[in-house]
Amino acid sequence: MATILNIETSTDVCSVALTQEGQVLEHHENYDGQTHATLLSAQIKSALDYVRTRELTLDAVAVSIGPGSYTGLRIGLSEAKGLAFGLQVPLIGVNTLQLLTVSTMFNHFIDDENAAYAPMIDARRMEVYTAVYDAALNALMEPQPLILNENSFDQFLQERKVIFVGNGAQKAREVITQSNAWFIDGVKPVAVDMMVLAEKAFREQKFMDVAYSTPLYLKEFQATVPKKNIL
Repeated sequence: MATILNIETSTDVCSVALTQEGQVLEHHENYDGQTHATLLSAQIKSALDYVRTRELTLDAVAVSIGPGSYTGLRIGLSEAKGLAFGLQVPLIGVNTLQLLTVSTMFNHFIDDENAAYAPMIDARRMEVYTAVYDAALNALMEPQPLILNENSFDQFLQERKVIFVGNGAQKAREVITQSNAWFIDGVKPVAVDMMVLAEKAFREQKFMDVAYSTPLYLKEFQATVPKKNIL
């Protein structure tokens, strides 16, 4: 039985879940915003204390690798790398867009096997990080940054229902009005929903390089210079 510590920090939610063979042993979630740097270590410590006091063996660390917030992804992957190296366990990377898709399928009844899923992470202005998946998580459109307009998903909407989720979906709702476009609010990437993807990766021995792995940013980080105060 694989015991996996799951870490998710790609958006404004900071969460950790300890899972084992389809069961959630312990989990923590905070929705207060960008507080990952102060909360994540305490959440991880609580999960590791659970492992220690129940005399379990931690078999892997899984982390959501993006796309998402540059700062959040760096914090999560840094913590995950340190744990994997220190505990000498494998490191698993979970795609955040796949995570949103799985969360939607598990938590919402979709009575359409042919439906496609368009998870979205908010970027700047009318831009999102997105992809399109079928119900088996096959990529119909690979993860990419996309500036939205009314025709962005026409090739899919002409053939099937497309379900838009994530914190970038509101932007899509403003411009995409086709009848096949369905929007589900409130779907956020959280660590408890990483379980299926992390366990699948563990079974298939799909691990990340602890030393050289990086987040899935999809585009380069652009730093901004703060405006000087005028006295």
